[in-house]
Amino acid sequence: MVSLIYRKSTFFNVLTKSQAAAENFPFCTIDPNESRVPVPDERFDFLCDYHKPASKIPAFLNVVDIAGLVKGAHAGQGLGNAFLSNINACDGIFHLTRAFEDDDITHIEGSVNPVRDIEIIHEELRLKDEELIIPIIDKLEKVAVRGGDKKLKPEYDIMLKIKSWIQDEKKAVRFNEWNDKEIEVLNKHLFLTSKPMMYLVNLSEKDYIRKKNKWLIKIKEWVDSHDPGALVIPFSGALELKLQDMSDEEKQKYLEEKKTHSALPKIIKAGFAALQLEYFFTAGPDEVRAWTIRKGAKAPQAAGKIHTDFERGFIMAEVMKFEDFKEEGSEASVKASGKYRQQGRNYIVEDGDVIFFKFNTPQQPKKK
Repeated sequence: MVSLIYRKSTFFNVLTKSQAAAENFPFCTIDPNESRVPVPDERFDFLCDYHKPASKIPAFLNVVDIAGLVKGAHAGQGLGNAFLSNINACDGIFHLTRAFEDDDITHIEGSVNPVRDIEIIHEELRLKDEELIIPIIDKLEKVAVRGGDKKLKPEYDIMLKIKSWIQDEKKAVRFNEWNDKEIEVLNKHLFLTSKPMMYLVNLSEKDYIRKKNKWLIKIKEWVDSHDPGALVIPFSGALELKLQDMSDEEKQKYLEEKKTHSALPKIIKAGFAALQLEYFFTAGPDEVRAWTIRKGAKAPQAAGKIHTDFERGFIMAEVMKFEDFKEEGSEASVKASGKYRQQGRNYIVEDGDVIFFKFNTPQQPKKK
């Protein structure tokens, strides 16, 4: 995931409990910082409390912090080329925008206007895609049209359709309903505007606690109109920074007094879900672990996440739902209640499944 917009490094520090540079001047973050953030999950915590394992490995979200983009970034303004290439290496975007006034914190555009900032980022990403698609089409035209390669002609036609959508309609790739063949072509090029985006709105602590800010409705209206279905998550960097320096007891007491909560768990979970990821558990006294898979993955592919031998020699998956395990109180009780299932290779793994795989060890080829 990528974090965008000026002075987002403070948020990155809070999110990852790291110490990335967060000085108050533009482009203080030139090289991207990267960190693995554990995904908070009460199911994982429950399994750990139950088994008290020697090893605990939660699911992780990789978060990359880059400097904010400015107008003209697609043409290299404000170190834009480097920043855009960093975005290209990520699977999705946390678009962080500022919605609070503070005379001590510089804004690259000279004033606070989050809707304007969002529009700048959208346009810069679109313009970069417009630039990227030209050499792709030129190459395809040379081979598929002038060279008469009939196999590549359908791809050429699809790229012309994508170009029209980006350049003429001035729309992001993800805003269109593409068919399977078009998606196959899009997946070869991974345009910036095809990446899922979530909007994080940084409020003052006061506005976040009272759930009121003059920009929130305007931001939500813009997103609903231009990026329907995308999440808008308000948070307060100032509050999160304050909580970071507190003990768990102090944090709980402060949040209760202010009648509010941290937004970080929601942000991390939303980022994970936006990438079409989920996880299953393996659990026992030795280890409780969350294994990340793509949504829709079948049992053998899930087994392969543990070890390639598990996928090659797959026999079956013994599956119990976390909710059943929690309700029944033990694996034996789940089995006794008839809720412990043996699933074959066509079983689509569901988020939160607790699985034990059975497999044959593939035979090693005999040495000659």
